[in-house]
This record gives sequence, C-alpha cells and structure tokens, in this order.
Amino acid sequence: MIKSCVTIALVPEIKTGPWIFWENLETGIAKAADLGFDALELFTPAASAIEPEILTGLLQKYNLALAAVGTGAGKVIHGLTLTDPNQEIRKQAITFISDMISFGAQFGAPAIIGSMQGNVVPGVEREQAFEWLAEGLTKLGKHAQSEGVSLIYEPLNRYETNLINTLGDGAAFVQALSTSNVKLLADLFHMNIEEVSLPDSIRAHGASIGHVHFADSNRRPVGLGHTAMADIATALREITYNGYVSAEAFPWPNPDEAARQTIKAFKQYFNNQ
Repeated sequence: MIKSCVTIALVPEIKTGPWIFWENLETGIAKAADLGFDALELFTPAASAIEPEILTGLLQKYNLALAAVGTGAGKVIHGLTLTDPNQEIRKQAITFISDMISFGAQFGAPAIIGSMQGNVVPGVEREQAFEWLAEGLTKLGKHAQSEGVSLIYEPLNRYETNLINTLGDGAAFVQALSTSNVKLLADLFHMNIEEVSLPDSIRAHGASIGHVHFADSNRRPVGLGHTAMADIATALREITYNGYVSAEAFPWPNPDEAARQTIKAFKQYFNNQ
C-alpha cells in the first residue's frame, strides 16, 4: 500500500528549501495528523537534535509514523560530503550519516543521502570521486543493515550534482556495491529534469526504488505544475511499490495550503489503489 508523507524541517539554514512545514515539531506533526497524512519525513540539524523519547511520544500521540530522516544538514551546516578530496572530511561525513541512520532506525525509518553525496570537484578524477562515493555508501549501507533499515540514495538533477542524475545510472551504481541494502529515492522533481519518461524509468528500475519524493515539475505541491501524475501513479502501482510518497515540495503559497494540496493530490491518485 502506498502511503502519504509530509516533510518537516527544523534546520534554519535550509528554510528556503522544499519542505512543507517549518513550525516547531509538535505543531507540524499535529497539522499533518489533522490532514490525514500517514507519516512525516524529518530534517534535523543532527541526530542529537531531538530526544528519541520525545519524538516517540509525539508520533504515538498523533498516530503517525516516521518515514525517513534527511541528512542534508551535514552539508549545509558542516560542509560534509562523501566525495570531498579531504579524507578527514569524508570520515566526518560518514560519521554524521551513521548517527542519522542510528537515530532513524529507532523508528524503523531509513536515512536519505542527497546533497551529502557531493560532486566531482576540480582537480579530482571522476573515477576517484565515484570510488569515494561507493566506499561511503557501502559502509553506510552495511551500518544501516545492522540497524535493521535500508539506506536511501537520491539521484539529483544536473544543477545539484555532477555525479548521478538518473534512476538508471543510480540503479547500476548501487547494484554494483558490495551491499544490497542501498535503495534509490525517486524524486519526481529531479526526474522531471533528467528522465525521458518518468513512468518508464519507474517501471524499468522499480526493484531499486525505496522512497518517492512527491513534487510537481516546478517543485510546488503536486497539482500545481505540469507533471503527468496519473501515469506516474499507474507506474508505481505496476511495480507494486508499497512505500511512502513524501511531499518534498515548496510550501507554496504557504505551508498549510501546500499540505492541503498535497493530501488532496495524494487521495486523487492513490486512494483508489
């Protein structure tokens, strides 16, 4: 069964990003529950930013699940990536993500690696950057497995990384790792830029997809752009996807309206599954 999810970000440094709710944690969770979402995707400054007991209590109080945790703060706040030429920085990136994995695993939620993958920077051979990325994902994938969760790797569009931009390239890369515990994030916004056909790409690489970001072509909530969502929803059902579609979208025109539009779109495309 495909489940609904909304993003809550608690990192001031990324407040201009595509996250629906920005209020304090309980306010965001309460609004998500009131609208009928199944879960939340959480972005925090670090694994230690929220006491697990507090989050457990809030999730139980509002009958919501934790779908995933983001790691982007590691890059935004600390400048850490898995492909930095500095070995010490790469080690710190792995430690930061490992801590996030352990935090999310307490709730059965995987960690997502997006911006922390980094880039091929000037002076570094492309093959070397990919070796560093593979090394990091392998270590982190095995750590996630030991914690009982998968690890989610996100291909980003060409304007955000020069590493992996499509589901096909991402699938080939993670399948070559010495761990089978790394899955892909199919982000509809990034795919709209990079894929020839979003539904066809989903069908071709469905076995590798572990999470979906639910946003329209302009990164506003689904229904406010030109993405052909009906065909994508059909493709997700055809691959028997049973995870979350999570609203990583701009809070346009405001968080409350964006959340309402998202759950309206979710019900339109997935409530007849």
